Amino acid sequence: MAFKVSALNLPVLKRGSTGAAVGAWQRFLVDLNYPIGAVDNGFGAVTDKATRDFQQKNGLTADGIVGPGTYAKALSQGFIYRVAGLTAAKLLDYLNFGRAEVGDLQRSLTAIGRLNPPLIGDGDFGIRSTRGLAEAYKIVDVAFPARLEQQLSATTKQKLGADLAPALDILTEYARRLRGRLSGAQWVRFFPGSQSIDDLVSPFRQRVQAFEKALKDAGAAIEVTATFRPPERAYLMHYAVAINNRDIAPEDVPAMPGVDIDWVQYTDAISLQAVRQMIEAYDIGSNPAALRSRHTLALAIDWIIEWQGNLNIKDAAGRVVSIGAPRSGNDNSRLWKIGASYGVYKLEYDPPHWSIDGY
Repeated sequence: MAFKVSALNLPVLKRGSTGAAVGAWQRFLVDLNYPIGAVDNGFGAVTDKATRDFQQKNGLTADGIVGPGTYAKALSQGFIYRVAGLTAAKLLDYLNFGRAEVGDLQRSLTAIGRLNPPLIGDGDFGIRSTRGLAEAYKIVDVAFPARLEQQLSATTKQKLGADLAPALDILTEYARRLRGRLSGAQWVRFFPGSQSIDDLVSPFRQRVQAFEKALKDAGAAIEVTATFRPPERAYLMHYAVAINNRDIAPEDVPAMPGVDIDWVQYTDAISLQAVRQMIEAYDIGSNPAALRSRHTLALAIDWIIEWQGNLNIKDAAGRVVSIGAPRSGNDNSRLWKIGASYGVYKLEYDPPHWSIDGY
């Protein structure tokens, strides 16, 4: 395998080095379970030790210097996907794709992904082509490498020679990672919200627990649907709705640290379809979730409270109050007053929502 390492412009790293290249090296070490502490873009004592450990384990001179030999070994173990500033164009240059081969790749991606509009096979693999790469992988999924190899021209295969198979393996993994970043329903699995009262903060947690006990003692049926909502989840929910409502364009959504999502897909129509799938998966309707709310502060609870007949419930002072219809916590203002006595306040226009202050 003779890939063009010089295309990656990898700087020599050692103790005292700083910057994005150091952060990329640290993330690679983390990927391999070397303890480095925080990824801080600074090559300090901990990163130096982890680097020496990596070198020693791989039969290299354990000098703590990340140079050509260490990079070569790291690239064979997946470092290519962590290279700072890696673009699809730079990756293809590394994989020995010349302008003619890139043009053939563009035409092949159009064919296997049925891309509309088609990519222009001009040999310039920019952002449009990168989005086409992600879209093609999304369409054919695990069949991507076989379909792509079948579609590439004999000339491209001959030019790449023995490097064709490893190049396609690397390109496939790169495309899979691009596809994983795309907006869509799969994001509902990340940054899960809580339905546990235990995840509320004190003293609100104790207030809810006391109100919950009074409700259960009185015979109410309770279903908690949400308590703490991670800020990252709120971000995803908020901008999915905002894009769908045309309040913001996908390309204008601000990034959030720790949320590696790409809101911009191959076409505007695909971007809109993806956020609508997110909205459906989150089951949130057309109102954007607040980026910062009582839920993100663990100071709110969404729950369904229902009962049969009269609910004879104690308020916080121990007085028994009999409450009839409507037999739902969403609508019964008398129950809202009982909750307020415990310090749990109803937000009137949001049916299941109660919080520390009614917001």
